[in-house]
Amino acid sequence: MTVEIDPAGIWDSEAIADVAAATFPLACPPGATQDDIATFIDDVLSAERFSEYLTDPDRTVLKVTHGGAIVGYAMLIDGDPADPDVGRAVTLRPTTEISKLYVLPGNHGTGVASALMDAIVERAVAAGCAGLWLGVNQENVRAQRFYAKHGFTQVGTKTFVVGTQLHHDFVMQRAL
Repeated sequence: MTVEIDPAGIWDSEAIADVAAATFPLACPPGATQDDIATFIDDVLSAERFSEYLTDPDRTVLKVTHGGAIVGYAMLIDGDPADPDVGRAVTLRPTTEISKLYVLPGNHGTGVASALMDAIVERAVAAGCAGLWLGVNQENVRAQRFYAKHGFTQVGTKTFVVGTQLHHDFVMQRAL
């Protein structure tokens, strides 16, 4: 499958928010309620929020397009982790967080996510980063396998709030 990966622009906010709304529930643990997921999507993954993310100088949103449609995206945050526990676990500096990395279900297993990860690594290397880090839900074994396949190892844990529920993530890091 041939895809294009480019930095997203403010004009992509709505389409990326649509992809986020379709993909975020797939990464949630089985105990996450539909109300909590909907609240998170409204609060964190709306078109308005993506407009804010796309104008934040510390964030980069990469979009993956196939046939003219956005089929995935990643949000990268440059700088040290804000959470002190994560900051102690993540040892490589300078670092970039992969805050979000999602592709639409019809594109799973096609190489789209791997192409997106390659673009993330290329960007981080060009920016002089020593490593990448991310949080992944402890129950999301599929994502953990994907990240391990791409050189990430577990270095710690953190919590993640979805609506009213507290979830537990592994912190994973990769040297560049």
